[in-house]
Amino acid sequence: MNQRRSFLRSSAVLASALSVPALAKAATAVPGERTLRLYNTHTGESIRSVFWAEGQFIPEALADINKLLRDHRNGKVAPIDPALLVMLEQVSSKFSSNKVLHIISGYRSPETNKLLAEQSNGVARHSMHLDGKAIDIRMPGTDLKQVHMAALAVKGGGVGYYDKSQFVHMDTGRVRNW
Repeated sequence: MNQRRSFLRSSAVLASALSVPALAKAATAVPGERTLRLYNTHTGESIRSVFWAEGQFIPEALADINKLLRDHRNGKVAPIDPALLVMLEQVSSKFSSNKVLHIISGYRSPETNKLLAEQSNGVARHSMHLDGKAIDIRMPGTDLKQVHMAALAVKGGGVGYYDKSQFVHMDTGRVRNW
């Protein structure tokens, strides 16, 4: 009977471990720190931020990143999904450590998204940018196709390739690509 209980207890632990969200798995897969180097192409601001250390996200670093990724048209700041930051770090880590991700679009306020959707068919009316769950990036000095392939390899959400506009879209929605 004790062996059966031990087996059931071990099975329960294994089942709960397998159900941990992808973010937690990704965040604990590599010990140590997670760092991002970001440059906002609209404001000219840049940041090098350790946003994960000692097994947890760093609130002050997240706040700084949220500010950098704000809606540049009206200054509104919103929380960025930490899972998106982990995805960005995974993409960035595939290249030289001194590479800076250039941000074309991070958070978008409802007003900005409405304006952009009216001007272009390529802007979703219910964009994940509205929820801080999407970002548009490029990495100067790195072929955009390589950035696209690195983003696809993460398998963390949606990935769009915009060759004419020279950016890759990433979001934390379901895994898909276009």
